[in-house]
Amino acid sequence: MSARAYLEQWLHRQWMKRGLFSWLLRPLSGLSALYIYHKRQQPRHPLPRQRPPIIVVGNIIIGGAGKTPVVLALCRYLQQHGWTPGIVSRGYGVTIAGAARVGQGQLDAMRYGDEPSLLAEQSGAPIAVHPKRVQAVQALMQYYPEVNVIIADDGLQHQALIRDIEIVVQDQRGVGNGLVLPAGPLREPPERLTQADWLITQTVANSPLPYTPIPAKADRSVHMQLVPAVFEQLSTGQRIEAPAWLKQHRTQRGAALAAIGQPQRFFQMLKNSDLQLDQELAFPDHGQIPASIFSQLKADFLLITAKDAVKCSQKTDSRVWVVHVEPQFTPASWLDAVGQQLQHIANTTPH
Repeated sequence: MSARAYLEQWLHRQWMKRGLFSWLLRPLSGLSALYIYHKRQQPRHPLPRQRPPIIVVGNIIIGGAGKTPVVLALCRYLQQHGWTPGIVSRGYGVTIAGAARVGQGQLDAMRYGDEPSLLAEQSGAPIAVHPKRVQAVQALMQYYPEVNVIIADDGLQHQALIRDIEIVVQDQRGVGNGLVLPAGPLREPPERLTQADWLITQTVANSPLPYTPIPAKADRSVHMQLVPAVFEQLSTGQRIEAPAWLKQHRTQRGAALAAIGQPQRFFQMLKNSDLQLDQELAFPDHGQIPASIFSQLKADFLLITAKDAVKCSQKTDSRVWVVHVEPQFTPASWLDAVGQQLQHIANTTPH
C-alpha cells in the first residue's frame, strides 16, 4: 500500500469515531458548516427554460460511495426506455481551464478523467466535462441537441447547477461520525439526506445497513450490492461471464489492485466470490497503478477495477483481468419510479 493510500485509510478510520482527532478539528468544522450554509443560499445559474430534465447523482461523504454504477444503471435503463441521456462530470484529476471537453465512446482518461472515460465507454452516452457543471450542461446541449435527459455525476454540492431529481449514494460508512470536514468525512450535514429524492446505500454481502437519516419519502431508500458480472482480459479484450471465469480460477492464487476511494470494498466483493487473494494492493483514489507493480507479483491472476483499466499502462500481461460489476438493487423497481418522475417532468416542462 502506498503512503498516500495508507493516509487516506487512516483518515477514514478517524472519521468513523469522535476521538481526539475529530475533537481538535471541530472548530474548523464549525466554519465549514457556515460556509456550506452560505453556499446553499446562493441562487442557481439560470439555464434555458426549454432544457432537458437534470438528474444529479452525488454523495455527502467523501471517498467512493458507488456513484459510477448508479449512473451507468440509470443510463442503461433510460436508453432501454426511449430516452437519450447525456452525462456531465467535473473530470477529477484533469485540468480544464477553457471550454468544456465534449465527447462520446472511447475517450482519453488523461484528458477527460478516469471516471468520465469509464462512463463514456460503458454507457455509449455523450459526456461533457468541466469543473463548472453549468458550462458542461451548456456544451452538452450545444453539441448533442438530441439529448433529452442529463445525468450529473458527482454534482450534489455544485449549487450553481439546477436539478430536477437528486439521488444520493452512500456506503456502509453511513455518515461516519456525523461531522463535516475536516473533523468528519461529510461534505454536508447528515440532515441533507432527508432532502434527497432517492437514497441508495451500497454494502457488501452480509453487511448491515448503516443507520442514517432517510429521505422525506421513506419508500425512496434503495439497497445496492455490486457483484462481478464479466471478467475481461486486458491484453486481449477477451470477455468471460463471471460464473465461468470464477469456476476456472477459483482454485488459483490471485492478487487484486485498486486505485479507488474504497478499495477494501472491491477486495471484499472478490473474496465473497470465493476467490483466493494472496495480496490486496491499494493505491490513492484516481491515481494510476504503477506498471512495475504487475511484474513484481507472482500470482496466477491479477484483478483490477474497470475504473483503473481506462488508465492502466500494463497491456501485455495476460494475467491482468478487469472486473466489470453490475449492481443489484432492492427494490429493483426504483428505476421505474425514476422513469415515471422524468416523464412527469418532461410533460410539464415548456417545449
